[in-house]
Amino acid sequence: MAEPERGQDIFSQLADRGQDVIGRISEIPGAQRFAESAAQVKERAEELQRRLRGLDVLERRVDALERKVDELSKTKGSSSRKPAAKKPAPKPKSS
Repeated sequence: MAEPERGQDIFSQLADRGQDVIGRISEIPGAQRFAESAAQVKERAEELQRRLRGLDVLERRVDALERKVDELSKTKGSSSRKPAAKKPAPKPKSS
């Protein structure tokens, strides 16, 4: 049973070191710009997700409209009249 305790110690040490690193990030030159850039990337990714969800809704609407057009074109094709007969070509005038 010494294994689980030792494993927990390793994880707690990693967690402590991670917290130390996070605390020191503000001291690193350029870290603030990096953090701002990371936040902007996150915001852009969220905006992209919102837009893609909107496209999904539009895609479903287009699919439904396409089905309706297909149904209407099938219905219209079966009840339509015969095409009008072609008129005979005019005879050339002789001079």
